Order: sequence, then structure tokens, then C-alpha cells
Amino acid sequence: MKYTIKENQLNYETYYTLRKSVGWNNWSKEQAEKALENSYYSIVIFYNDNAIGMGRVVGDGIYFIIVDVVVRPEYQGRKIGTTIMNSILEYIEKNMCEGSRVSVQLLAEVGKEQFYIKQGFKLVPHEYCGPALRKIIYKK
Repeated sequence: MKYTIKENQLNYETYYTLRKSVGWNNWSKEQAEKALENSYYSIVIFYNDNAIGMGRVVGDGIYFIIVDVVVRPEYQGRKIGTTIMNSILEYIEKNMCEGSRVSVQLLAEVGKEQFYIKQGFKLVPHEYCGPALRKIIYKK
């Protein structure tokens, strides 16, 4: 399977369509566009000019959070997710300062934890980290 990779070109329409393909809720267009603009790095995988996968990372140079890793269901199991993760992690490592270390985190979709463990991530809590916590804030 030959596909094309585009870096830092994730747009709202692609983002919306890919999230929808896996049944995820979408954010408002204004909110999503702002988030996409503030991404540290993003990647989109195309097959026959159709977006079939994406991933992005946000961060400040010390802490990075990988978000929105999506592969269209009909293309899952073909190492596309691995390509996305490898690209994200390689980009972070390539852009690290000499002598630095960074923390890369993510929240896995339920049932997808083993995929990320294969990528070298550890479930929390573990010996270096307490439990992960999350709070979602809504504005009406």
C-alpha cells in the first residue's frame, strides 16, 4: 500500500472527517481551527488523495501531549498508526535541545492501550508517575 504523508498541513475538514470516521465527537469549527493552528506538529496520511489517518502533538518543549491519532477503520491494522506515532516521536526527538529530556503523554481510547504500549508508552501509574487525571470544562 503506497500512501503519501503530509506534515503540518492538517486542516479542519480533514480533522472533522477523520474524527467522525471513528465515532468521536467533534469540537466547534472555531475551537478546532484554533487548536490546529497551535499544534506543535501534525501529520496526515493520504491514500489515493483521501485522508486515511492523522495525528498531532501539542507541547511547550518539555511536556508534549499526543492527541487525535486516528486511522479510518477500514485502514486499521496496516501499520498506519505506527507510521503516525513514529513520525510524531521522531519530530519531537529531532527538535529537542542538546542535553534535554522531554515527557510525552497521551490519553488512549479504551481498548487501544496495547497499541501505545507497543510504541514504548507505559500505563500510569507506574514507578515514575502517579495516576492520570482529566477534567473537561464546558462553556454554555
